[in-house]
Amino acid sequence: MRYDREHAGVSAAQGAQGRPRLLDEVRARLRVKHYSLRTEQAYVYWIRRYIRSCGMRHPRTLDGSAVEAFLTRLASQDNVAASTQNQALSALLFLYREVLAMELPWMKDVVRAKRPPRLPVVLSVGEVDRLLAQLAGRDALMAGLLYGSGLRLMECLRLRIKDVDFARGELTVREGKGSKDRRTVLPSRLREPLQRQIEQVALVHAEDVASGFGEVALPHALARKYPNAATSAAWQYVFPAARRARDPRDGRAKRHHLDENVLQRAIRRAAARAGLVKPVTPHTLRHSFATHLLEAGYDIRTIQELLGHKDVATTQIYTHVLNRGAGGVLSPLDR
Repeated sequence: MRYDREHAGVSAAQGAQGRPRLLDEVRARLRVKHYSLRTEQAYVYWIRRYIRSCGMRHPRTLDGSAVEAFLTRLASQDNVAASTQNQALSALLFLYREVLAMELPWMKDVVRAKRPPRLPVVLSVGEVDRLLAQLAGRDALMAGLLYGSGLRLMECLRLRIKDVDFARGELTVREGKGSKDRRTVLPSRLREPLQRQIEQVALVHAEDVASGFGEVALPHALARKYPNAATSAAWQYVFPAARRARDPRDGRAKRHHLDENVLQRAIRRAAARAGLVKPVTPHTLRHSFATHLLEAGYDIRTIQELLGHKDVATTQIYTHVLNRGAGGVLSPLDR
């Protein structure tokens, strides 16, 4: 609702010559380029924050020193992470290049913050068992997919019924990180609970349709190309939200997927009940998936494809638990 009110307020306040406000132009350009709604919200947030930090001056009147000062303040005063600073920079680059059409020489000299290397938190097989034992129902199913299929949290929540192939034992991940599609394994242990979940979704969808609703958000222009796809059971989310919500892009009431905070809280509470001292998040289960496959002897290229990594160097970080890193070295004291 907050997003809807804000968007309506900006749209209502047109310029003196009827031209859309700057943030409306940013939103329109992001949608033309098919950026996700989450990216749209993040970019609008950083552009608004940048303008406010510069005394509400229009970005056209600012130079490179203003951008550098803004990014410096984020790092020195706000102590944001390197990834957060880079997201702010990406938003400003999009503003100047895509919206204002200003290819300024100083933009090429702005340096992105370097992300320090971090080893992933990985649970042992026993710790994963203890964690999953503290979960039940839908939460246990989602956590099982994160660990058993190597899904990212949002990939699990955005999974649609049509992308579950029980016959082949596969899941198809659509538009994962980097807008890439991939296939990954569907654990045999999860087939029956996943089938029950889909049956429950079908019942909820039938009730929505009977009430005059039943639409779901579709990627890009599929709604225009296939007018009936939005109400098709195949396109419904496997893990839908409990209530319908208004889509901020077209204002129609739709059944969105479950909020990510639901599973994040469930896993945090389960880790506490299981007595795990490691910091456990949903992404920890994906790290554990990759590490345990490597321990089982699977080829790193196969694991790279299952994870959807663009570069095998990203996958190689999981070798730190094998006999190729510190864990495989025999200390001279032990000799």
